[in-house]
Amino acid sequence: MSRVGKKPIPLPSGVNIAITGTEISVKGKKGELRMRVHPDMSIRQEGEVLLVERPTDQRHHRALHGMTRAIVNNMVVGVSEGYTRTLLIEGVGYRAEVRGKDLVLNLGYSHEIVVPPATENMAFEVPKESRGQVIHVTDIDKQAVGEMAAYIRKQRPPEPYLGKGVRYKNEIIRRKEGKSGRVNKRCRELAVNNSASAVIVACAPSWRAPRPAHA
Repeated sequence: MSRVGKKPIPLPSGVNIAITGTEISVKGKKGELRMRVHPDMSIRQEGEVLLVERPTDQRHHRALHGMTRAIVNNMVVGVSEGYTRTLLIEGVGYRAEVRGKDLVLNLGYSHEIVVPPATENMAFEVPKESRGQVIHVTDIDKQAVGEMAAYIRKQRPPEPYLGKGVRYKNEIIRRKEGKSGRVNKRCRELAVNNSASAVIVACAPSWRAPRPAHA
């Protein structure tokens, strides 16, 4: 992490930095973020870059150095560009819509799930062309975007058989084969390597020969 901490943080035009003791304030066109840094870390501005420095090379200082630099960089990017996380909904009757500032989810339950924004800068978007199947979560706080996206996904996690549920964009769901699929695969293997009687016994265990009629 120390190599990450040594990297200067470039400041885009329109981003203003205010450092007061252990508190740093980053203000840009999309909003303002504040953070209190660890007392052992120091932040200073040199021209159009920010520098994060650590007092020693001890292990905990190296860890704090990289973490502090990463968080401050996320703040700079957030107030200048913002962050967006996209989720996809799959399933018959599953959909989302925006009412006012709230996100309303219909995910197969007996009730709607109303999700209010976690911060004043957070916004939800459901494109009309997606027919309620795509959700965009935007904010200037990267952590808030990630936490909200995880909360929405948690309301109906994707199941592995049909893939129904809420997932992240570009998320790969490991699909499972249903029981009937496993049985059919086993039957095809037996049909190639065994006799017809073996296939009948293995693939139709519940089959029984009819009883002879009583005289």
